Amino acid sequence: MSKMIYMDNAATTRVTPEVFEAMRPYFTELYGNPSSAYEFSGKIAKDVNEARKTIAGTIGANESEIYFTNGGSESDNWAIKGIADQLKDKGKHIITTKIEHHAVLHTCEFLEEHGYEVTYLPVDEKGLISLEELEKAIKPETILISIMFANNEIGTIEPVAKIGEIARKHGVIFHTDAVQAFGHVAINVDEMNIDLLSASAHKLNGPKGVGLLYIRKGIKLSNLIHGGAQEHGRRAGTTNAAGIIGFGKAAEIAYRKLEETIRYESKLRDKLIKRVVEEIPYSRVNGDLENRLSNNANFCFRFVEGESLLILLDKKGICASSGSACTSGSLDPSHVLLAIGLPHEIAHGSVRLTISDETTEEDIDYAVDSLKEIVDRLRSMSPLYEDFVKKEKVG
Repeated sequence: MSKMIYMDNAATTRVTPEVFEAMRPYFTELYGNPSSAYEFSGKIAKDVNEARKTIAGTIGANESEIYFTNGGSESDNWAIKGIADQLKDKGKHIITTKIEHHAVLHTCEFLEEHGYEVTYLPVDEKGLISLEELEKAIKPETILISIMFANNEIGTIEPVAKIGEIARKHGVIFHTDAVQAFGHVAINVDEMNIDLLSASAHKLNGPKGVGLLYIRKGIKLSNLIHGGAQEHGRRAGTTNAAGIIGFGKAAEIAYRKLEETIRYESKLRDKLIKRVVEEIPYSRVNGDLENRLSNNANFCFRFVEGESLLILLDKKGICASSGSACTSGSLDPSHVLLAIGLPHEIAHGSVRLTISDETTEEDIDYAVDSLKEIVDRLRSMSPLYEDFVKKEKVG
């Protein structure tokens, strides 16, 4: 492999030098426990709170509403289980969608085993929910609506502000898994009526192992981790000072140059999609072409097996995926692609390419040229494709 082109930024991102340098002192110099009483640790606690304030400002929240966790999955679990436990006397009905990340889906399945009812809303062929179906699904015993901000596989951005408006109208708490959206789209929790929001640092050039849960002031939910008094007494565990400082710096950078990044990535993404669809027969792009993350391109190629495609892309130095990194060991087709109506045989031939502001036009061209070559090679070995072409010629 002579070169490596990283196109799996939805799975994780590179910690940038600026973020790494911001974190460095908290490993080697300012290494104290922020919860300790002496002056040495007081400086660290102050810096952690500055990072909290910075992050809160990016989404229009108050710093007291930001609670640090170890990542998006923990934040999702805390939001859903916490509300379920806190409001169980009011009702046991939760609304979510069929295309959520497994951190949400598996949490909801866990609650179903403990007497809760969950409505899984369908989506259309673009991955969008129906606002009418959402409102119809709300019942007097509905306590939570949990719908992701943007899908991690196909990049579709949901109508979050309208979802929040419906939730507020009916007095239902609204949680959004914004792990894929935070740092990539503009978010304002007040304007969008968001009560709970999950995010993770490593999706925006921050470190792994640190995330957040925004909890609107006045929202009560049970603690997930009991122990010490960290995070206002709601989430125990020694404060990850270095990680939080890195998260704050990554968020500050991401939102400072957000519009510039979106313009740049959108241009490359659109070129990638255009070339693939025009130059590779029997291919399709998945997700909404307009309401879409600027860095996401997800394709299906008929008569091609996704795992073989990824292996051959890897041999050419291209890092890609077939969907969520959390399900990379599964042989089943993506639940997201099935939910948007794709048959199993087509869903199996999927690839997700997610770029960054470090991706170049040359990278895009190399990736498309490689895809063309690999898809041709795999189809040449497929008797199904050979029969299909013969029938097309006859037809």
